[in-house]
Amino acid sequence: MHPAYRLELPRETTSAVVVASPHSGRHYAPAFLAASVLDERVIRSSEDAFVDCLVADAPSLGAPLLAAEWPRAYLDLNRDANELDPALVEGVARGAQSPRINSGLGVVPRVVANGRAIYRGKLTRAEAEARISQIWTPYHAKLDGLMEEARAEFGQAVLLDFHSMPHEALDAVTRPGIPRPQIVLGDRFGASADGDVVDVLEQGFLDAGLIVSRNAPFAGAHITQRYGRPSRGHHAVQVEIDRSLYMEERMVRPNGNFDAMKQTMAQVLARVIGAMPGRVPLAAE
Repeated sequence: MHPAYRLELPRETTSAVVVASPHSGRHYAPAFLAASVLDERVIRSSEDAFVDCLVADAPSLGAPLLAAEWPRAYLDLNRDANELDPALVEGVARGAQSPRINSGLGVVPRVVANGRAIYRGKLTRAEAEARISQIWTPYHAKLDGLMEEARAEFGQAVLLDFHSMPHEALDAVTRPGIPRPQIVLGDRFGASADGDVVDVLEQGFLDAGLIVSRNAPFAGAHITQRYGRPSRGHHAVQVEIDRSLYMEERMVRPNGNFDAMKQTMAQVLARVIGAMPGRVPLAAE
């Protein structure tokens, strides 16, 4: 079984920041591709392609990097494990469902971008539960552990959960006279992170010359809801990056600005990592 995630640790952890990329996995198993009606390029349309590469400098800057290995089209780590879609998974009772499930974007997705169906028919309940136990559970167990370790050492934990958004998705928030956002920071309208944490992150992107918005059109989903507990010292911010800044979306490949965008991400990460608390002093004996 291919591993659920890749974890890259710094030689020395210097801050409370944990960096994650849950949607950049690109291990498309042959059996999965054979079961899909989509070709190898279209099935990648919901992947946050290369986001893990954009933030690859995090360990050298003093923060751990947790990156998914399996693609979002196979299993969505930014969903609750109970968000099973009865239209896709056999034996799941129909009832009150979230808008995500209704649109085919449960923990085991039924569709990729633009509502394109992934499968010819249904999956068994056993298949869906196997994906959850083999991928979702170990990924979140590791992320839980990283957050607890950060809080124990530094007094708080700050999760920066990196994603990318299709350029066309920004049409929903573009209004005449309002600049089109290039970065969207989601803190669930203040519920998942203290404002000073988001302020530092936002200022880093602004100083890099990027246009930033908060919570529109993406305020955060399961991961920010699960890990963002400011009252307990756990902060979580979803960072959405306009794909056109660094890749050719249709061809799913980096564009000529990729290296410059990677350098920008390193600068922002260095700023946030440096702004978070240093080691918590040991009590005098």
